[in-house]
Amino acid sequence: MKFEHKNISKELLIELYQHLLKPRMIEEKMLILLRQGKIGKWFSGIGQEAISVGATLALTSEEYILPMHRNLGVFTSRNISIAKLIAQFQGKSTGFTNGRDRSFHFGTQEHKIIGMISHLGPQLALADGIALADKLSDSKKATLVFTGDGATSEGDFHEALNVAAVWNLPVIFIIENNGYGLSTPVSEQYKCENLADKGIGYGIESLQIDGNNILEVYQTIQKYASDIRNNPRPILIECKTFRMRGHEEASGIKYVPKDLLDFWAQKDPVENYEQFLLSEKIIDDSFIDQLKLNYKKEIDAAVEQAFNDPEVPVSSEKELADMYAPSQVNIQPNTSNKTEKRFLDAISDAMHQAMQKHDNLVIMGQDVAEYGGAFKITQGFVEAFGKERVRNTPLCESAIVGTAMGLSINNHKAIMEMQFADFVTVGFNQIINNLAKTYYRWGQNVDVVVRMPTGAGTGAGPFHSQSNEAWFTKTPGLKVVYPAFPSDAKGLLASAIEDPNPVMFFEHKFLYRGISEAIFDDYYTTPIGEAKVLKEGNQVSIITYGLGVHWALEYLTNNPNISADLIDLRSLQPWDKTAVEKSIQKTGRAFILHEDTLTNGFGAELAAHIAEHCFMHLDAPVVRCASLDTAIPMDKALEDNFLAKSRLAEKLTALLNY
Repeated sequence: MKFEHKNISKELLIELYQHLLKPRMIEEKMLILLRQGKIGKWFSGIGQEAISVGATLALTSEEYILPMHRNLGVFTSRNISIAKLIAQFQGKSTGFTNGRDRSFHFGTQEHKIIGMISHLGPQLALADGIALADKLSDSKKATLVFTGDGATSEGDFHEALNVAAVWNLPVIFIIENNGYGLSTPVSEQYKCENLADKGIGYGIESLQIDGNNILEVYQTIQKYASDIRNNPRPILIECKTFRMRGHEEASGIKYVPKDLLDFWAQKDPVENYEQFLLSEKIIDDSFIDQLKLNYKKEIDAAVEQAFNDPEVPVSSEKELADMYAPSQVNIQPNTSNKTEKRFLDAISDAMHQAMQKHDNLVIMGQDVAEYGGAFKITQGFVEAFGKERVRNTPLCESAIVGTAMGLSINNHKAIMEMQFADFVTVGFNQIINNLAKTYYRWGQNVDVVVRMPTGAGTGAGPFHSQSNEAWFTKTPGLKVVYPAFPSDAKGLLASAIEDPNPVMFFEHKFLYRGISEAIFDDYYTTPIGEAKVLKEGNQVSIITYGLGVHWALEYLTNNPNISADLIDLRSLQPWDKTAVEKSIQKTGRAFILHEDTLTNGFGAELAAHIAEHCFMHLDAPVVRCASLDTAIPMDKALEDNFLAKSRLAEKLTALLNY
């Protein structure tokens, strides 16, 4: 191994060694604790330390790094307390996640580190968002994100590289090619000769370096980081290295040929660099012995402290409270003039005024810029706010949801438009496992709104008509909003943008141009989580949302003999339990109406809650009226038969006659 060091001071050469040795010694201690049964799991990075340490020290302390589970050197090189790290590994209250997650599945804004989730690839898009925020603010910073050879097969890898390339984002993508994805060798992971070759197809500068050579890693990344700060663009660097231990310790390494292990043992990054410094007389044996002694004392003390730290106190109230970031949306009455506007105009109004109010708000989605979006809701926005803030995206929903989250991490707000709610499946992992869980895990709020054009009634068929709100109402950490009127659409969207939590905002496509209402011209907000009682009566409580509200209104108008409370929920997570319970106490009958399919639709949750909490007030069974348990057909007659509206009269009459 050849160490080129002409332009590196003696002090820095020593500092690199100090940072290289520390994670190795921590790992050796962790392996002892594992054998003693004092810890339960460990993902070893032994043999790969040069990549973590060299990359981290090549950046400034204000630049974000997104590591994975073998990058202990990132955390130690950012001078995070060893005791706090071990407390994190042990699930103690003094760790970063208060016992809610393990290993390096956390972030810390103090140290500008954003940890991974177990799905490996999603953090790549987060790096895009962080870098986009830096580029928009012209802060001249680089962002560095790690991935492994196995994760380069994931769609998230390709989506993130493509977005970074198209948008010229200052991201350094580091591939740690360590030979195996768990037990699968690289020969079964990819066909190209080098992983660096994968960047070529995206127009990204790519190179391969010796990941076990601390000086090559440091100098290469320092060079490119310095360059892309002023000339923003992505760089892909494949670091050749090897995983000397199992995927995690329990899995072992019996599947690895001995000659391969012997070969890479000769390339040990710590031992080789240590011998180089000794041969150059930059350090001596006494320096090494003293440094190891100091580290041993520090590590032993940190382990003892972490093991003696208190266990996490168990509190259901705290767990529930910590699922969402505190929201302080200022709800004020509006006294401005009103103008008649369609549903889609109200949504456009809300976003336009929010863009004026929040200069850090970015709108992203397919065709949302000059074209104005599939439904023309953002028409004229590019002229008003520019293409930097109103961004057309490649067709890669997962990457754009992740980019939106990265923007939020780096002090921006983001609106991401799903062209159709049906397409959300492609970005499902980012929403469910990243957006929804991040605040609970390590206290980072995610200020993202995902707009969801939804619903049937337009003959659009199985892939453009689904009502999929129930996929998200069961996911803690997400808020779900579903307005039925232009006034609510504007006020609730403004509140969603103000809210520091991720919000799934459902907009019924049938209502876009099918309904209008006089709404306030000026900016205003409507509280999320409060239902609206549209009609009052004493025979039955009709509980609905979205297009179901208009079905119910039409039916009650045509049947004035029915005396009903009509409750428009407006928000599904959280939903207004008080309004529903109060109504049922008065009427004694509950009729739940929604467009989604019957089985496991949101109405099932409403029915269960009413049965559990309002049973003593009921004079009849809770009745659900929903769409057929089929996919949505395109033919109008079939679609009409599918929709809940076709069964509304029959089911409501039966309930009233019970």
